[in-house]
Amino acid sequence: MKNMSSVGKPIHCKAAVAREAGKPLVIEEVVVAPPKAHEEPPGYFPRILGHEAAGIVESIGEDVNEFKEGDYVVPVFLANCGECIDCKSTRSNLCETLPFKLSPFMPRDETSRFTDMKGEPLYHCMHVSSFSQYTVVDVAHVAKITPAIPPDRACLLSCGISTGVGAAWKTAQVEAGSTVAIFGLGVIGLAVAEGARLCGANRIIGIDVNSAKFDTGKKFGVTDFVNPQNTGTKSVSEVINEMTGGGADYCFECVGMSSLVQEAYACCRKGWGKTVILGVDKPKSEIKISFHDVLHNGKTLTGALFGGLKAKDDVPTLVNWYLDKKLQLDEFVTHEMKIEDVNEAFDLLLEGNCLRCVIWMDK
Repeated sequence: MKNMSSVGKPIHCKAAVAREAGKPLVIEEVVVAPPKAHEEPPGYFPRILGHEAAGIVESIGEDVNEFKEGDYVVPVFLANCGECIDCKSTRSNLCETLPFKLSPFMPRDETSRFTDMKGEPLYHCMHVSSFSQYTVVDVAHVAKITPAIPPDRACLLSCGISTGVGAAWKTAQVEAGSTVAIFGLGVIGLAVAEGARLCGANRIIGIDVNSAKFDTGKKFGVTDFVNPQNTGTKSVSEVINEMTGGGADYCFECVGMSSLVQEAYACCRKGWGKTVILGVDKPKSEIKISFHDVLHNGKTLTGALFGGLKAKDDVPTLVNWYLDKKLQLDEFVTHEMKIEDVNEAFDLLLEGNCLRCVIWMDK
């Protein structure tokens, strides 16, 4: 909540700090510097992780005109300045003013707003750093929403679910009556299914090595399921091509494996099939696709950050869809915990026993 005595002053608060790679997060008291005007290469430590959140504006820096103290907002890793040629275009959601990069700093002046109690800097994560009771975010990375949606649902639209729904709705523009294949039924894959369901897809095929995901997927519109471990001598793409009589209209890779991108592309229909990459593979990973296949079969392969959504316009739309009971969000939340239990939440995710775990900062 807003505290007038803290406006323009450093704030001491609690945060979950990643001190070392592969080590549990440490709950510490940190200092958050006030916003400045307008307001990660992998391996930077110590840093405050987290890139999905919802919160209330405590204070604003110079040149911030579209927000005020007390506004209810969702921070987003992908900038949307609203002024550059890309932000004004309907063909892209990639901001030219603040292009996406994995930076450990604030995007404009490349400095940190976090320090530990020894005065040593703590690095940012994906322009959000939500594992802190207070954070500082650039104005281009924030979307204003109605306070009618509770925070434990609003935070879900900060990345993963928006990415999946947006990929079906905006990037692929799934048509009613079409067939969709989704590689990987984690949260993003399930959100793609939800988006495809909203778009009126007739058949939604989920592909995952965990057969239990089929029952979960049915909640979001998944109609068929393929476990790659149970396809015998056939590849997944061969199975999908047989199931669909020539390939799915839309394929989505939601795991982050170049080999799965190739499988997805191989089972999207010739002539109009579209494959969308949403998963994140290792740096320098390459995709190998037949030149002949690209030239002769007329299929499309594309990537999508944040599902092709423009945060300031499209996140409020998703909020309204939820409030109108059109978009499912409740079904994605399987656990809720306090910030002190954040490491347990990570364990649940790694074990595959959790979709989304909401971390409360004040409980």
